[in-house]
This record gives sequence, structure tokens and C-alpha cells, in this order.
Amino acid sequence: MAKKKEEVVQDQVQEQTAETAAPAPAANKGMNPVDIFRDALMKTEREGMEDFLDFVQSIGFLDAPCSGGNHLAKKGGLLEHSVNVLKYAEKIGVALLGGAEYNKIQDSVVIAALLHDLGKCGDYGKSMYVDNILKSGKPSEAKPFKRNPDLLAVPHAVRSIKLATLYIDLTEDEEWAILCHDGLYDFMYKDLKGKETWLQLIIHWADMWASHIIEGGSDKEGTE
Repeated sequence: MAKKKEEVVQDQVQEQTAETAAPAPAANKGMNPVDIFRDALMKTEREGMEDFLDFVQSIGFLDAPCSGGNHLAKKGGLLEHSVNVLKYAEKIGVALLGGAEYNKIQDSVVIAALLHDLGKCGDYGKSMYVDNILKSGKPSEAKPFKRNPDLLAVPHAVRSIKLATLYIDLTEDEEWAILCHDGLYDFMYKDLKGKETWLQLIIHWADMWASHIIEGGSDKEGTE
């Protein structure tokens, strides 16, 4: 027996909804940022991830600020920002690609989103950000942190890749997305032009939305 027109339309809507209903680690309600971070990365089943997570905790990533005085310039801000980027990367990815296509790159989205700013925790036993103490001896309220003058100014995206690959392998696309997550706003803009990828664009858009809109860090100083 032939279906009525309205029944056919309803079936199509249900199929489309099912296709776009990709699992979303960042949407786990009731979980704190630390648990979301660890759970999402472990679900990728990337070899070496458990040791990597221990390493991340040991170098202070979970407590580091995300900027000197812009978005989430506070203890734990870097972790909060990373989880925010994952949250919006998943929304963008599913909305643009649909669930079926998004599921093919979901692990890469999780890894690139959560690790794009890994280098902001610093390296060689040195934090990237230190307390910003004024000449008066008082901490700055407007910009509580500053770049550590004892740490060489390696771009934080480069450091992110270096630290991640001490323990886990990244795909070429993941490395590119992390390296170019600031898009045309950063040092890689000339190399990026014409070489954008799905993953790089998703991470860039999610990072911009989180840092400039949700976290309120839009000013002339940028997102660092």
C-alpha cells in the first residue's frame, strides 16, 4: 500500500535527523571540564593517549590560563577554552557535514579541538604565562598574566604539535588544523591560503566563536 505524501515527508525528516545525530563527547551534561577532556580523548582510542593524559596533567595544562588578559585569563581557563572549542566544533561539523560524514572525522575533531592550544601551558619546565606584576608590586587587574620572558617565543601552535607528538601520533590533517587554527590571523596565513581543509576550517571557526564571542576576548591584542 502506497504511503501518503505526508508520511513520506515525515520519513525523510526522520532519516535526516538520524543522519545528523552524531555522538558529541562535549555535550555530556553533568561532567566537569577535566572529565570531558579526558573522556573525549580516551574515546578516540589513539595509541599512547593514557600516558599523554598523565603528561598533560604533569605540565600544568589543566590549571593554565588561556590568555594574558583577554579570554579566560584565569586559572583553568585553557582547559575551559579547549572544551568550548570542542563543543562548537562538533556543532559546526554536524551542521555542515551531516552526521554520517562528521562521524568519519570525529576523532580528529576531538583531538585537534582539545589540543590546538596545548602549547599555551609552556614547555621545558616553564609556563607560557606568569603573573603580571606591576611596578607598584601589585598584580595587574586588567591583564593578570603576561608572556613568560624566560620562554622562547615559539608559536604556541607549533609547541602544541611538539608536545602532543611526544606521546601520540597525529595525522597530517590534525597537524595542519592545529598549526593553522588561527587562520588568516596568524603567521601561517600565506601558507594556508588555498590549502584549507574541512578539519582546519571547523577548528578555526569553533576557536573564533569560543574565544571572541562566548568568552569575550575580541580586541586588538588578539587571542593570546
